Amino acid sequence: MPLPISLAQRLALKLAQIRKDGTLTYLRPDGKTQVTVEYVDGIPARIDTVVVSTQHDPVINEETDNAKVQQIIAKDMIKYVIEPVFENDKIKPDASTKYLINPSGRFVVGGPQGDAGLTGRKIIVDTYGGYSRHGGGAFSGKDPTKVDRSAAYAARYVAKNVVAAGLAKKCEVQLGYAIGVAKPVSIMIETFGTGVISDDAISELVDKNFDLRPAAIIRNFDLRNLPAKNSGSFYRLLASYGHLGRTDIDTPWEHTDKAETLKQQANFNQPELANI
Repeated sequence: MPLPISLAQRLALKLAQIRKDGTLTYLRPDGKTQVTVEYVDGIPARIDTVVVSTQHDPVINEETDNAKVQQIIAKDMIKYVIEPVFENDKIKPDASTKYLINPSGRFVVGGPQGDAGLTGRKIIVDTYGGYSRHGGGAFSGKDPTKVDRSAAYAARYVAKNVVAAGLAKKCEVQLGYAIGVAKPVSIMIETFGTGVISDDAISELVDKNFDLRPAAIIRNFDLRNLPAKNSGSFYRLLASYGHLGRTDIDTPWEHTDKAETLKQQANFNQPELANI
């Protein structure tokens, strides 16, 4: 996963955790996180900005002055959210990193009451945070027969296996579907110059080894039965903190069980790649 969205999701999860476990009782459900990462030659180099906005009670520790309330929140967000998330990371905030905690100030009213118009707002944070292209369809609220959802999961699965096989360091998968046609009408692979074989060759391997028809995706990922296997809450869990790159729940599209097959077939077709 791209580092900015991965960090933002982890911060959001931590923010929710300390609210639910009672660490900070003044927190309310609404909140937002964002991380700006500085890249050098396409590689994350440093953390430029960390943003955490959280809904809160109007009075904290009997303090009613809003300026002092915000000071308490800022101190707590760094101690209980930001520092634990970055504790074991190689790239951490440095002396020049900017912390924006509730930058708009008082945040007592939140959710639909404070911000009308919620439909379709999450399609980017549900995926890669703007790092890669998006087909435009939302996920949550749609059943698995809708390729907006199931094919997006399949594309993630394909990309992860291509990278895990060593065929590329980056991989973007674009699938095109037509109404009434089961197989994708197009499969496009883009490795941004990181592929050890051509993008067309990878596309051929993908077409050969992945059944990307909607019914096959549903069957192979067991999408109809995952809620029953997870106490009925599987899709509900996905509706928050992103559908892709999750480490707190087991999602089948994060598995890399086809990587070895892709690697073997790539090596067979081009023996000089035997050491990838």
